[in-house]
Amino acid sequence: MRIANVDGRLTIVTEAGGIDVERASGGRFLADPAAVYPCWAEFRAWAGSLDDTVDVTPIDEATLGAPSPRPAQVFAIGLNYGAHALEAGYEIPEVPVTFTKFPTCITGPYGDLPIPGDTVDWEVELVAVVGTRATHVSVADAWRHIAGLTVGQDYSERRVQTLGQTPQFSLGKSFPGFGPTGPWLVTLDEFDNADDLTLECVVNGEMMQSGRTRDMIVSVPGLVSRLSAVCTLLPGDLIFTGTPDGVGSGRTPPVYLRPGDEVVSTIERIGAIRQRCVDSAPAAV
Repeated sequence: MRIANVDGRLTIVTEAGGIDVERASGGRFLADPAAVYPCWAEFRAWAGSLDDTVDVTPIDEATLGAPSPRPAQVFAIGLNYGAHALEAGYEIPEVPVTFTKFPTCITGPYGDLPIPGDTVDWEVELVAVVGTRATHVSVADAWRHIAGLTVGQDYSERRVQTLGQTPQFSLGKSFPGFGPTGPWLVTLDEFDNADDLTLECVVNGEMMQSGRTRDMIVSVPGLVSRLSAVCTLLPGDLIFTGTPDGVGSGRTPPVYLRPGDEVVSTIERIGAIRQRCVDSAPAAV
């Protein structure tokens, strides 16, 4: 199953079009996409009972928002692909490098990306959306706490990210629009192998990143287990799982985004998200 945020309304995506969940359920489930995650199991059971008589309408991609628009927590994992750690000048970490993207940066899959400085970089990432509250979860049980997967970009202002005596990862990665996700959430039953997906990032038509999620140092189940050992994961939370090599700051000379650039990020069996870079007021830090 694929679910989307269509103009702020929870929608099941089919080949024929979209099914408005509130209308199709007679109000049993709210239109607000964020409201579905606390009742995820009940929603999945209901969605599985739908038949071909349900009304569908065309989906305009311009109306798509973030599949989980108001996560309580956004976890992000740095240096989770060995080649990316090396291109960034780090040794391969023994434990996941964890930070947050503040939730106000989360946005939908298509639209403008304000560029607040001269060192804005791209990082295509698989994003896992939590569907069931998780505390002290084992690796073996981790996937059952995930509602589904979506495409994300962990845009980063590298100057701000490295300000001061210690890195400011969370701040440098949380400007408006720096956390686009979408185009929809895809449930795990849609994947032959959710641990091995191709992910790519193309900037102005040029392939910049191409990798496979099987190359993660810590897999999605491993991340869920490690994170839930410290924090309670809540329905609707996001886990940005890291990026493969090919980022702009790892190139010689470095390449960064400028107004007018277009970034397209794609993950196998999920889809693509797209941003057009535009002018912005400079970062006041």
